[in-house]
Amino acid sequence: MTDNAAASGQTPEPLSSDDSAAQPTGRHRMDNTVKRRRVLIGGATIAAAGGLMAAGLASADTTTSETDSDASTTVTSDASAGICSLTAEVTEGPYSLTGALVREDVREDKEGVEVQYTFTVVDEANDCAPLANALVEIWHCDALGEYSGFVGKNGHTETDDGTFLRGGQLTDSDGQVSLISIWPGHYVSRAVHVHMRVHTDVTLTDDSYTGGSIIHTGQLFFDADINTQVQATSPYSDNTTKETALADDTIYDDGGASSGLLTLTALGDSVSDGYKATLTVGVSTS
Repeated sequence: MTDNAAASGQTPEPLSSDDSAAQPTGRHRMDNTVKRRRVLIGGATIAAAGGLMAAGLASADTTTSETDSDASTTVTSDASAGICSLTAEVTEGPYSLTGALVREDVREDKEGVEVQYTFTVVDEANDCAPLANALVEIWHCDALGEYSGFVGKNGHTETDDGTFLRGGQLTDSDGQVSLISIWPGHYVSRAVHVHMRVHTDVTLTDDSYTGGSIIHTGQLFFDADINTQVQATSPYSDNTTKETALADDTIYDDGGASSGLLTLTALGDSVSDGYKATLTVGVSTS
């Protein structure tokens, strides 16, 4: 894996949650205090939390329902279990930047399969009640495996304004937030993924934010079979970097939704039509 990374010019993300390797650049911050937490709360508490079951509660179990079209595959969390799970915390990786733009659509001019995210943030410290006014921030690489602010790490040359495929929005009174992006590409040593942070007590500026506290740092993952279909389409197919399978990823621990596995629903009859992606994110404000 190290040889592949060197050949591509890619700086791989930490291979374990306690890796304290030097940062590839001074333009980002990395939290080396990495935790994986699980707190399970009974279904009676969930019922009191404002109908969160309908939003797709996080659960370690997943079920797959397929229609006649592969693109219509829906991977759903087993909400019937009535479980609220404190979402796994993992490293934020070496490609984070401070001061994300506050916006719904983070794509800018990046091409790829559209993904419409809906996250429901619940507070384990408050009986899994919806957490309002929390800034949910995401960032990820483009179809060629390049991160804004770090373009060239996966061997491609393109314009780098330091903001594409980065941004966030505040949750509403139901703890929900919607974001629009593209399906990520891949790069050496990691399966396809999205990074996430949840902030509280931020102060909004014209297009960004100041202050606040980060209460959750995690990563989001995609169904392996659907991802294979996406990566075979253009422009993803132009990325010749070796891809790591989800089962071989060094961060994802096969915990399903509680480890960040998204629930995916096709928006049309073909992969190019895009997907809805949902997840209930359990955090703790205590």
